[in-house]
Amino acid sequence: MTITRTDVRGVVGIVPTPATSDAGDWRCVNSVDLGETEKMIDTVVGAGIELVMSTGTFGECASLTHEEWLVFSRCVAETVRGRVPFFAGVTTLNTRDTITRGREAIAAGADGLFVGRPMWLPLDEDGIVRFYRDVAEALPGIPVVIYDNPAAFKGKISVAAYQQLADLPEIVATKHAGGPSLETDIEAFGDKVAVLPLDSDWVRAAKRFPERVTACWSGNVACAPTPLAALSRAVLSQDWASADHISEQVNWALAPQFGGDMSRFMDYSIPVGRGRFRGAGLIDCGPSRPPYTAAPPDMVAGGEETGRRWAQLEQKYRGVDD
Repeated sequence: MTITRTDVRGVVGIVPTPATSDAGDWRCVNSVDLGETEKMIDTVVGAGIELVMSTGTFGECASLTHEEWLVFSRCVAETVRGRVPFFAGVTTLNTRDTITRGREAIAAGADGLFVGRPMWLPLDEDGIVRFYRDVAEALPGIPVVIYDNPAAFKGKISVAAYQQLADLPEIVATKHAGGPSLETDIEAFGDKVAVLPLDSDWVRAAKRFPERVTACWSGNVACAPTPLAALSRAVLSQDWASADHISEQVNWALAPQFGGDMSRFMDYSIPVGRGRFRGAGLIDCGPSRPPYTAAPPDMVAGGEETGRRWAQLEQKYRGVDD
């Protein structure tokens, strides 16, 4: 499956890595629940989510063993079965391991790669450009979605760096964290690279740039894929009245998990995310893996309430609720 920037349309659904009941214990050897993984992917794809991405932050790329990561990536690819593009997350702490994982992911059946830069030390502008150029040189023709998360990677990718990266044909999209830089980045290179806003920001950005913002990313597809697929249909058809209505519901669902403090949420996003999936009840995601297993009770409660709100929306859009 050859994927270009113009193929990135709709919701890019980022999925968690379902865990066995003992996954929170360091003694656990094989923590991936493959049965639940298959159920999750079939549910997400069957609901109409257009692309699938794996093993980002709450997908626990940082706390899976290499063997667990590979087993999970293979399972996702085999379950997707080419129905939608699958971008496997391959972030590691260095360039060579990232490239090795990239090769393994493509061999396992992934269509592209979801790539964050190494984060032990911050990379400056030249370092960021070199990293992605090295990945593209090592994996020519393999589509890449950049993972631009300032909290995780110790800084934001600059417009100047993005403009250089946009010249690499392998770079088809970037997962954007939002905020004041979103519109600036879209204006700078959104015609060459699909800038993916959060699901909660998609309508606002798409209204401003309808020909450029043709996709968003969502970490909520394993909570409620059906309303998010409805949001995609509304945005892509430029039915702004419906899109506004659904977007208001999306933001209502998301509000409790942030607790009014985004920086605090980012510090605990993995266990809070587990609370969100638990509250939604669409899949049995299991516990998070060490060392990211605990969060303040109010944060976990906020995640669970967000999950329950997503469950309400899923029922509504499936037509099983009033």
